[in-house]
Amino acid sequence: MTEHRYADRVKGVEMSGIRKLFEAGGPDAINLGIGQPDFDTPDHIKMAAIAAIREGRTGYTPNAGIVELREAICEKLARENSLACRPDQILVTAGGSEALHLVMEALVDPGDRVLFTDPGFVSYAALAAIAGGKPEGVGLDATLHIDVERAKEQMDGARVFVLNSPANPTGAVESEESIRALVEYANDRKVTVVSDEVYEHFIYEKEHVSAARFGEDVITVNAASKTYAMTGWRVGYLAAPEDYIPEFLKVHQYAQACATSISQYAALAAYTGDQEPVVRMRNEYRARRDLLYDGLTGLGFDFPRPEGAFYMFVPMGRNLIEKAVNAGVIIVPGSAFGSRAPEYARFSYATSRENLSRAVGRLGELMG
Repeated sequence: MTEHRYADRVKGVEMSGIRKLFEAGGPDAINLGIGQPDFDTPDHIKMAAIAAIREGRTGYTPNAGIVELREAICEKLARENSLACRPDQILVTAGGSEALHLVMEALVDPGDRVLFTDPGFVSYAALAAIAGGKPEGVGLDATLHIDVERAKEQMDGARVFVLNSPANPTGAVESEESIRALVEYANDRKVTVVSDEVYEHFIYEKEHVSAARFGEDVITVNAASKTYAMTGWRVGYLAAPEDYIPEFLKVHQYAQACATSISQYAALAAYTGDQEPVVRMRNEYRARRDLLYDGLTGLGFDFPRPEGAFYMFVPMGRNLIEKAVNAGVIIVPGSAFGSRAPEYARFSYATSRENLSRAVGRLGELMG
C-alpha cells in the first residue's frame, strides 16, 4: 500500500476525544458525553427555513452573510451585550467552530503563542496548532475559574488569548472584574482577546458579561447552535473591529464562500422572534443541573456547583471514569480538555432528568 504524506501540523493534532464518544456504548448506555441540546429547534425557526426554501432563497449569499441577519445580530449585541456594532463588523459563519478557525488562520503566524484555559474546549489548541501556532494552556484555580494573575504572567508575548465564559467543560462563569482585568491587560500587551460566548444564555445565578465591553482588540464569537438548539444548522458569527473583517473574509470565502442560506434565514427568525423557548430551556437546564449536582455530591464527589452552560467537571479518578464508561455511563475524561485535569470527567446534563437519575444510580452501584 502506498504511504501517503501529510502536513506535520495536521499529523500532530489528535482527533477529538469528545467525538470519539459520540456513538459510544451499547443500547442501554446513558450518553452524558456530547454537548448538544436535547431540545428540538423551535417551530418558528423551522418555519422560517421552510419558507426560505419555498421562496427559492437557496443560492449563494454575500460572503459575510445576508444583511438582514447581520443587522439583527447588531441589534441583539446592543440589546443583550451592551455592544455597539455595525453590520460591516459582523461575519456570519458555519457555526462558532468556523469563526474560531477563521480567527486562528488570519491572526496566528508560525510559532505565535495562543493562550486558552486548561482544562478548556478541545478546539482551541487544535485550531491554534493547525494554524501553525503554539498552543499554551492557562491554569484554573480551585474553584475552576481563571487564575487572573497567573494568566497575566503568561500573556506577555502571546498573540491571542481565548476567553470562554460560561466555560466548557467546567460550567464556570467569570466575574465582570476578572473579565475586565484580563481584557485590559491583554490589550495593553497587544494580545488579541477572542471571547467565545456560545453559552451566554445558560447562566443560573450570575450574569453574562461580554469581554468586548472592556477593550477594542476583542473578537466576539457566538452562534445560534446552543441558544436555539440549532447545532446541526451550522450558523454562527463573529463580531470584530472593522479592519479585521476583510482578513477573516479571505479565509472564509475560499474555504466556505458563505454560511448556508437556509440556515441564515432560520437564524434571522431566531434572533428576531420569540425568545420564550430560550427561557424554557434555561429553566430546564437549571433543574437538571441541581438534580445531577445533588446526586453526585450525595455520592461523595466534591466540586463547585456549575454556574452556567450544561456541564459538570467532576474529580473522580481515572479508574472510576473508565469503570463508568464501561458500565454505560458515557462521560468525557478530563484528558480530552488538556493536560491539567486527567482525574476529572465532564458530564453533560443536556439530557433528560430520567437519564441523569439513572446515571447517578449506576455510578452509585459502581462505588457501592
